[in-house]
Amino acid sequence: MDKKKVKDYMTYDVVTVDVHGTVKDVVEAIKKTHHDGFPVISGNGVVGYISARDLLLAHPSTPIEQVMSRHLIVADPDMSINDAARVIFRSGIQKLPVVDENNTLIGIISNADVIRSQIEHVSPEKVFKFIDTLKKLYGVEPTLRRGTVPISVLLPTQSKIYEDELEGRMYEIKKGLAEPLIVVKRPGRWILVDGHHRAIAAKRLGIKNLDAYIIEIQEDIELGIERMARTLNLRTLDDIMVLDYARHPLVALTHRLVRHG
Repeated sequence: MDKKKVKDYMTYDVVTVDVHGTVKDVVEAIKKTHHDGFPVISGNGVVGYISARDLLLAHPSTPIEQVMSRHLIVADPDMSINDAARVIFRSGIQKLPVVDENNTLIGIISNADVIRSQIEHVSPEKVFKFIDTLKKLYGVEPTLRRGTVPISVLLPTQSKIYEDELEGRMYEIKKGLAEPLIVVKRPGRWILVDGHHRAIAAKRLGIKNLDAYIIEIQEDIELGIERMARTLNLRTLDDIMVLDYARHPLVALTHRLVRHG
């Protein structure tokens, strides 16, 4: 995760408002863009931030500089995405303007960008935990190596993925930031354990091979995840359903809470 930087996930095309404008200008910008806040600039430099809540009770003719927040937290483009996450979530703000050494605005990073960067994170602990599970269940002694695997031969073990996460994985692959897959290799079969979004993203991008943690088992035994794949009629990546964002279980849960709460 250390290689993931703010510059890899920030939005470069930033809507701003000028410090010499008025509250009316900000209201118009909100209507036009549907954003809830904007960096305030003077020349090329960032001097503040104004959000929709700053406009409460303010007259349309009020100068922006009178109601904007001057207590500004900014990020450096080479800042670790993890450090940016800490700042965003500990401070309770939603967006960090990203500036260069001259305080010139070059982008903005939001809490949504940070969350996207963390999805499907593969840690060594996750890999070793799965190896321990294999040892206990099947009495085998797997070996582990890092290498590339051809995605066309992978047996999926997950029946569905989500379009919004898939778009994030495609972005990461293009930037060279994708985490390795977790794959079990046994005689005659490559089994995809973790990284289904990344595998489908690579397929859409025309990429034939991906980096992976390869767990090798010499014994010719059928694993439980293989039986599950057979039950789900999964044979290739083409058998995985790609669902749109509106059908994501977290979104559905949110809708239920709003409806019944």
